[in-house]
Amino acid sequence: MAKKGILLINLGSPRSTAVEDVKEYLDEFLMDEKVIDYRWIFRALLVQGIILKTRPAKSAEAYKTVWTDEGSPLIVITKKIQKKLQKLMDVPVEIGMRYAEPSIETGIRNLVEKGITEIVLFPLYPQYAMSTTETVIEKAEEVRKKKFPGVRINYVQPFYNRDLYTDCLAESIKEKLPEDFDALLFSYHGVPERHIYKTDPTKTCNMNDCCHKDTNPSHSFCYRHQCFNTTDSVIRKLELPKSKTIVSFQSRLGKDKWIEPYTDHTLETIPQKGIKNLAIVCPAFVSDCLETLEEISVEGKEQFLEAGGEKFTYIPCLNDEDRWIEVIRILCEEQLNQFYLL
Repeated sequence: MAKKGILLINLGSPRSTAVEDVKEYLDEFLMDEKVIDYRWIFRALLVQGIILKTRPAKSAEAYKTVWTDEGSPLIVITKKIQKKLQKLMDVPVEIGMRYAEPSIETGIRNLVEKGITEIVLFPLYPQYAMSTTETVIEKAEEVRKKKFPGVRINYVQPFYNRDLYTDCLAESIKEKLPEDFDALLFSYHGVPERHIYKTDPTKTCNMNDCCHKDTNPSHSFCYRHQCFNTTDSVIRKLELPKSKTIVSFQSRLGKDKWIEPYTDHTLETIPQKGIKNLAIVCPAFVSDCLETLEEISVEGKEQFLEAGGEKFTYIPCLNDEDRWIEVIRILCEEQLNQFYLL
């Protein structure tokens, strides 16, 4: 009988807050053609010729503000998830990161050394995007074919529209949402607009009204639609009027057009619209990291308050909440069971 295991995949993090470690991490991350999708020579000129000259030092300072005694928050939280999930599963559970260590190759090798030949690989991203789910799957397949050809992998698909996930997210938000909030802002990680079109094999996405249609051939591949769908599902479960909710997209890089509206612009303008008490959640992330702990809960808070806001509440990611671990367990069990059907 084939032995089965689970590999949880998250984004990754530098080994430390040292500038050289941050530079090494950013080089691997930004040179991924699924993240910056230019031809190699132009990507190298941009990343290694421009970005890596100044950004590592700035990012290192930002990482220092969120780093814990145990290390990177994202790595620490992912390990906590692994530990809790392992207690619920009778198969080995390992972790891997798309960038840096422990890598996807390290995670697969750790399972193979335990005799595992069938792996459920779980990219910890609710919504599908070229720069998240797609690059994880491509990298895992590359590693499998080169290093572990005898291993079979089943992938947990994006779960943005699964009730078990949106129920979990809604419950978590409800517990932390202030009673007197004026608006709840859903801030998702942004992507360049061209990524949306590139990932659409149906060529039916127009980046306009199709995101809000009940059905459209592009929905399975459209990150923007999936973000709006997640939001609509959660606010319905929270029984919130749409007038008290906002959707925006953060973390844009460079001068290219990214999907809108932008989070920083939103934070700077909504106080003038009477929104003084803001709650904000980041549902593109399941684990708190630099983009949530520093970019949103520190920089975003400063932007909002300087623009005239009065109260800012950051609602943490699901992290290692027990109800989220149960969602992970169910989604993994579904794919473990698929091996028996093949």
